[in-house]
Amino acid sequence: MERGLKSFQQDVAGILKENCLRCHGGERVKSDFDMATREDLLRGGSHGTVVVPFDAKGSVLVQQINHAKEPHMPDDKPKLSAEVIAKITAWIDDGAPYAEPLVAGKKPKRDASVVTDADRQWWSFQPLKKIKAKSIDELLLKNAKGMSFNPPADKATLVRRLSLDLTGLPPDSSEQTDLSALTDRLLASPRYGERWARHWLDVARFAESTGFEQDYDRPFAFHYRDFVIKALNSDMPYDQFVKWQLAGDEYEPQNPLALAATGFLGAGVFPSQITANEVERTRYDAMDDMLSTTSSAMLGLTVGCARCHDHKFDPFPTRDYYAMLSTFTTTTRMNVDVLPDGKVTAAKTTMNAKTNTPVVPGATRMMICGEGYDPIVMHTQGGPFFDKTYVLKRGSPDMKDGEATQSFLQVLSKPGDAKRWQWQPPKDTKTSGRRRSLSNWITDVDQGAGALLARVIVNRLWQHHFGRGLVPTVNDFGKTGTASSQPELLDWLAGQLIANGWKLKPIHKLILSSQAWKQSSLRDAIKEAVDPDNGLFMRFVPQRLEAEAIRDSMLAISGLLDETMFGPGTRDENSKRRSIYFNIKRSQLIGSMVAFDVPEPLVSQGSRPTTTVAPQALILMNSPQARQWAEGLAKRIQPAGDAPKQIAMAYRICFNREPKPTELATGAEYLKSGASLADYCQVVLGLNELIYVN
Repeated sequence: MERGLKSFQQDVAGILKENCLRCHGGERVKSDFDMATREDLLRGGSHGTVVVPFDAKGSVLVQQINHAKEPHMPDDKPKLSAEVIAKITAWIDDGAPYAEPLVAGKKPKRDASVVTDADRQWWSFQPLKKIKAKSIDELLLKNAKGMSFNPPADKATLVRRLSLDLTGLPPDSSEQTDLSALTDRLLASPRYGERWARHWLDVARFAESTGFEQDYDRPFAFHYRDFVIKALNSDMPYDQFVKWQLAGDEYEPQNPLALAATGFLGAGVFPSQITANEVERTRYDAMDDMLSTTSSAMLGLTVGCARCHDHKFDPFPTRDYYAMLSTFTTTTRMNVDVLPDGKVTAAKTTMNAKTNTPVVPGATRMMICGEGYDPIVMHTQGGPFFDKTYVLKRGSPDMKDGEATQSFLQVLSKPGDAKRWQWQPPKDTKTSGRRRSLSNWITDVDQGAGALLARVIVNRLWQHHFGRGLVPTVNDFGKTGTASSQPELLDWLAGQLIANGWKLKPIHKLILSSQAWKQSSLRDAIKEAVDPDNGLFMRFVPQRLEAEAIRDSMLAISGLLDETMFGPGTRDENSKRRSIYFNIKRSQLIGSMVAFDVPEPLVSQGSRPTTTVAPQALILMNSPQARQWAEGLAKRIQPAGDAPKQIAMAYRICFNREPKPTELATGAEYLKSGASLADYCQVVLGLNELIYVN
């Protein structure tokens, strides 16, 4: 090294400054290759290692300055003389030492592939804090800036709010039960699972077709939707809910519900018309969809941003991304027949129904995601997966940088801990065990990502009860998201979830029994000036119902709702079943649902926009479905007697309250003018109050 240092000081430093530094560490840094410091020189650039100490022959830099490898260097000057090349070559063979940086005072870049304890100080990467508190209200008032809660809403309003929150349906107008007892009854209702499953299906980007130009149907994908409903209704512990969606086939391979849960991984888009040179890239796209959705839905992290480069804001190195991506190396979509005795057989299928094998008599065919059975044939170019996953520079399969082996985010684990979560499958199975290993890490509260997992899900519950999460960016708990306005409350709720065996219903009840949730929505100028976004939750903000709840409410009000659960869906808007049973074909979304802001199921959707556009009013005024609902309501209220009694009954059914004198008078006058009872009911169904939770 001493000879190399002397060479650097006498010749090489000057040569590099004159011929290389301007593009590689001086005025700019091309190809991410910075030679201003030795550490950065040895790190290389976006195309890999450039200089190998003590091996000039194996160094790309020497090949480029000899014009033996493109791009030739220096790229804007004549080829270096043989004497200069010889000096650089000898210097590299002597270890390529630096006496000082080529740019005075310049420090080497931090190695982004190494996550430090400083990186782990971000609030969402921290262990759960042990918060001493007795209630939600105590923690909210602690940060209320001297403000107090609004007075409670009246009981009729709370009953309606409670019913719409938990079931997406209006209450029985005769409901007079104690609120606590009513909460228990609604949480035990099958309608609860149908309501809250829809929230999760948004997060899971669930659809029943492949997307892209052909958008082939996935006729057996509905089993995943049914799994979510059943799991929520049974109050399946959330950690099990997560484990089964990642690796249900590795936990309970003979349990149809566990198999159906893996539909989470396969619910994303996938092209069916690809050329031979697109096969590898398409496979990496499919795995990326699985990893990105898992990280967004379950951890509220944008890990997918590290596919082509180290994450620009969060401590997610590209190598961490590929280490996690390797989890899904051999994971594919497949259709299986589950026999009545629990045995599972492969069902050879393609996206072309004409070539599918018939369903085994008595069996249930379902689309799952896993390993070991015949995968669905999506295209004719190449196999369904590759045996290895590689680290890709810039995300390109043409620039492989070594095989990726499974490990997990460094920022949510400790060095050398990957083996802690590894699960070795029995020798007689064909599965790799990697997805179950991932599920072990993601649910480990003490050593893995479990604390963040708990924070994210209780935040989602809070969001749907209040219209805003404690962390408003519900899919991003990283540095580009918005930090929690109530960090102690978030950790307290996450701790309560874990203490209650990861069951969600007790958390619902905690929230719904709070004074914060029971507040009225009365506006207060002082509160709005102090807290315009209501991040302190010192009032209840009215929320518009989602598309599904609007339609379902009108079906229920009209008496036309078909409560049949589960099974294949439909795209017929005249269906009387709940909207969660609409078949979701990506290229043919249900028009009335789209008008009321149903999102495209392409990526995980943590929240929906709320727009006010003309088609919404036109659907309620002119669609044949709206007229059917109005006629159904008219039949319900007609036996009530004269017009005032019919109007009063309509208000009790629709709004869980008696009409005001002006509403009664206006309605009676409208009916007296010659309008039919169905006409009047259609006007009532078009009122804002019907589609808002107050």
